[in-house]
Amino acid sequence: MSRRLLWLAHARRGAPPAPPSPTQQQPGPFDDAMMARALSLAAQAASLGEVPVGAVVYHSSTGGVLGEGFNRRETDHDPAAHAELLAIRQACLRIGDWRLNDYSLAVTLEPCVMCAGLIVNARIGRLVFGATDPKAGAAASLYRITEDARLNHRVTPIPGLMAPRSTALLRAFFSSLRTRGKA
Repeated sequence: MSRRLLWLAHARRGAPPAPPSPTQQQPGPFDDAMMARALSLAAQAASLGEVPVGAVVYHSSTGGVLGEGFNRRETDHDPAAHAELLAIRQACLRIGDWRLNDYSLAVTLEPCVMCAGLIVNARIGRLVFGATDPKAGAAASLYRITEDARLNHRVTPIPGLMAPRSTALLRAFFSSLRTRGKA
């Protein structure tokens, strides 16, 4: 059966089509430094009692930072105050445009459904993330929203950059929450 017919068969049943075979992207020259910055931001989030996720938007060719953020849901009492949203919003305001085709996003944790949708809508050029999220990941684990051929923009993620450090930060945070909960 051709790919198109297979896609139509899935679409009629309401099931999503099989994800496209990804084209493997390679990390860029600024990705390590930007992920290190995102990890620093994630540590700031943890110090405020927020889930430790940090994000940085930077120019893919020059490495110039345009926006950054860390989770602030508890602090701001805002369910949408995710690191990615705050970094993307800051970057868009800084350049005076909502299109971020020439920019990369480094984030310590795989984006959720909301953030993956925002990444597509903001036309992010490159997505680099650290730890996968088997419970809410929407760029590789549960969904592949950023690569969905039915959408008007796609970005193939580069997963796993500094994943052990991202994972360790998240585990330490949730471990301390459990310990405090038992006390």
